[in-house]
Amino acid sequence: MDVTLTFDNGPEPAVTPRVLDVLAHTRVNATFFALGSKLADPERRAIAKRAHAEGHWIGNHTWSHQQPLGRLNDTARVLAEIIDTDAAIGELAHPDRLFRPFGGGGALGTHLLNPVAVELLKKERMTCVLWNAVPRDWEDPRGWVETALAQCLTQAWTLLVLHDLPTGAMGRLRIFIDRVLDHGGRFRQEFPPECVPIRRGEVVGQLEPYVAA
Repeated sequence: MDVTLTFDNGPEPAVTPRVLDVLAHTRVNATFFALGSKLADPERRAIAKRAHAEGHWIGNHTWSHQQPLGRLNDTARVLAEIIDTDAAIGELAHPDRLFRPFGGGGALGTHLLNPVAVELLKKERMTCVLWNAVPRDWEDPRGWVETALAQCLTQAWTLLVLHDLPTGAMGRLRIFIDRVLDHGGRFRQEFPPECVPIRRGEVVGQLEPYVAA
């Protein structure tokens, strides 16, 4: 059982540093898909800088996180959601320039991307990272550990979406990590190939299920 940890929607001063402490203590490397609007704040960007320095990867999770790109008809806004966040990440970017679209509750579907976004990702040689497990920690701050573990046990390699937000859920992150290790699992930073439909601008997987017509 392999598990890749990712954290969306941060950085948050009240949460992300504690998450980094847990990851450092357990020697687990993760990816933080940050919001560009939050990275515009110097305090939050400093947290992302710490994460990067400690070996974690920083990815792009749109600027505003307000509406899935597949539901946007405004070309300029679609481009800005990605480009402005890319600029905010700057030198903290992973060499593959990681991008995760906003799913709106963790759902996969054609609402994730539109043709404009896909062409930009290809042109800029970015990597699109999706997921295969969402334990909805924001809705169930105490019970998400059991949900996540059950999801991990059903597949060989899980790319888990968590959120470093002030819900109280990340107070149980260490418990989850310990539970995975108790089950003989291991943590890895790479992504399952089936969760990466675009890698460095090249379409390498099934893309149609995630792009609006």
